[in-house]
Amino acid sequence: MPKIQKNQRWIAHADAEAVAAAPGVTRRVLAYTDALMCVENHFQTGAVGSLHSHPHTQITYVASGVFRFTIEGEERTVHKGDAMLKLDGVEHGCVCVEEGVLLDIFNPMRVDFV
Repeated sequence: MPKIQKNQRWIAHADAEAVAAAPGVTRRVLAYTDALMCVENHFQTGAVGSLHSHPHTQITYVASGVFRFTIEGEERTVHKGDAMLKLDGVEHGCVCVEEGVLLDIFNPMRVDFV
């Protein structure tokens, strides 16, 4: 399977390799530049996105499923169509309540994901 390249204009979902990110979680880098990255995360029910922080601003869009998110100590349940903003350095994490997909946008791109 071809690897997605920085600044690649067209990306077929089938060409974006799904890699294990955590137990029950797969990640696909869909597109990226030095300043921006789009990542799809598929969670099985019960999978955990451990509490963490990073020096990237992140917007997460719930494409499907139900998730319990904690952002800077505040916990909320989110559903399809909801979005969250996580500024750089803010601790956040989630538990998947119902299998689903999160779409993450990062600024700048996550070098550790490629």
